[in-house]
Amino acid sequence: MVYNLDSFPSNHILIEGKNYLYFGGTSYLGLQTDVDFQNIFIKNIRKHGTNYGASRKSNVRLNIYDETEAYLSKLIGSETCVSLSSGYLAGQLIAQSLNTKKHSFFYAPNTHAALNLSITKNKSTQSYRELKAILSLHLANQTEQTPVVFLDAIDFYGTNFPDFEALKSLPLSDIILVVDDSHGIGITGENGSGVFKTIQALNPKELIVCCSLGKGFGIQAGAIFGSKYRINKLESTAFFGGSSPAAPANLATIVSAENIYTAKRKTLKHNIDYFINNIENLERFKWMKTHPAFSFSNEQLNKHLENNNIIVTSFRYPDETSPIMSRIVISAAHTEEDISRLCEVLNGY
Repeated sequence: MVYNLDSFPSNHILIEGKNYLYFGGTSYLGLQTDVDFQNIFIKNIRKHGTNYGASRKSNVRLNIYDETEAYLSKLIGSETCVSLSSGYLAGQLIAQSLNTKKHSFFYAPNTHAALNLSITKNKSTQSYRELKAILSLHLANQTEQTPVVFLDAIDFYGTNFPDFEALKSLPLSDIILVVDDSHGIGITGENGSGVFKTIQALNPKELIVCCSLGKGFGIQAGAIFGSKYRINKLESTAFFGGSSPAAPANLATIVSAENIYTAKRKTLKHNIDYFINNIENLERFKWMKTHPAFSFSNEQLNKHLENNNIIVTSFRYPDETSPIMSRIVISAAHTEEDISRLCEVLNGY
């Protein structure tokens, strides 16, 4: 069922005059409705304006872009990074720039559509065993095209994050890895650094990480992390030069709200632990250690939650032909009382 709201959903939402607990969405740190975070964002709007529609290649440039990109690179552990207006645009920039005769594309299971070329219908492999087999065949038959493997760090099935055991089975030293960390960056890893350092330690031929900054950092923007060589190549494209950047106030907020991010991550960890310690039959969900999403496919359970005034994420994704995806999301905006009620309803099913 679709619910149309007039305001941003936090831990509670109002639907046709009725109050529901809300355990869905991607506002993992609950920032969008946090007053202190909003005040920092508003202050940055007053300094940097509501938007900046010029190209990053323009002769007039704002320092906040370089400052925030340097901050993010240090946090994530990459040589450098570049920001864009969205995570989807970041994925498309990488895919289109690597779409040359020098590369051949491969997609891990459950890879997000943002990493697919918009002009083709690339299909994910069904398993890492299949992916390994076609990669081995590719490498054995020719050496001119470097394989590029696209994958989601958080695939909501636990195949990748946090251990990446299946990924380790691939011939990584021969592969360029492109990893979408949209659902991890800002909330997982040391200080919200995501998976870059973890995957870099596996020694792929090259690592490129892209992401939305809207989920973990609560602002509209995207970013790409990698080597100076790769980022320079991306920045030299017409794709990058012809696109408008993220709003400067958005990026400024990432730097100036550091203390809030730190505090919210601690609250989120506490809430995840509280849920895990109070829920029965945790095995009915697919979940990943330290991540706040708990996925399930039981539509009757979803109806049971709704009948008890609890709404979770549940829709066909990424298109109408896909199976229904249901997901309980614990956020930093939830209270222990909220989570206790959720556990009570789940334990009573």
